[in-house]
Amino acid sequence: MLSYTGGFVLLAALLHASWNAMLHGNRDRFLSMTWMSVAIATVATLAVLFITPFPAHAAWPYIVASGLVHTFYNVTLVRSYRSNDLARAYPIARGSSPLLVTLGAALFAHEAIGPLHVLGILMISGGIVAIALEGSHVSRAGVLAALTTGATIAVYTVIDGIGVRLSDGQALAYTAWMFLFYWLMPALFVATRGRAALWTPMRAQPWALSSSLVGGVVSIAAYGIVIWALQSGAMGAVSALRETSVVFAVLIGRMFLRETVSAKRWLACMIVAAGAVCLGL
Repeated sequence: MLSYTGGFVLLAALLHASWNAMLHGNRDRFLSMTWMSVAIATVATLAVLFITPFPAHAAWPYIVASGLVHTFYNVTLVRSYRSNDLARAYPIARGSSPLLVTLGAALFAHEAIGPLHVLGILMISGGIVAIALEGSHVSRAGVLAALTTGATIAVYTVIDGIGVRLSDGQALAYTAWMFLFYWLMPALFVATRGRAALWTPMRAQPWALSSSLVGGVVSIAAYGIVIWALQSGAMGAVSALRETSVVFAVLIGRMFLRETVSAKRWLACMIVAAGAVCLGL
């Protein structure tokens, strides 16, 4: 992977860990994810109306598929945080995806990567799993929800990797039109809890609402960078490098959420970092 591309993907990893921390830090994560989605969909709507061109015809099936899968991902992500702290649920979800992405890219996009990149992907995935499973307080339900999230991540990454390559170089347009599907999240929330529950935080919890809106904007930048990188980078390598965000998540969990980080978890973080170096060579 080219150095500047890898650098941007690492930036995306930091941004991704940041918005996940914002989500996890709010007590009502379904509500928080809904307001994040409102921010994302609003920015996407403005981009579609005033900035981006109409996506290439060949990319449309992937835009629709990705938008629907992202909605499912948002729901499973909220579920994965119900019974796990950030330092466990997040790594399980993210760590299970790079190998699946590599397999999917090989099957559907006929991608092949070199031995050093394979080693990097294995090191990152192995380190992430070690981070997630270190300790004895991981519930079966939490692991299942996180693994479901990880599989969903792999599905939408492969979809977007193929779709953006069919967009005639219009990564921004592809991203904006896909993010329009985030309007489905407030629709789901209102259908589940009612309209009043959506607007109550504006008066009762303005800080939580503000952090959710900021998290939504951050997530646009985080995944927009990834889609841009998928245009030319191997999907498995981009996915694995993005998942170094677990190192940032551990740091954020330690510094801001007061989560305990053991020596074994720090060692696993170093393995992840070494795998990222392999991907950059």
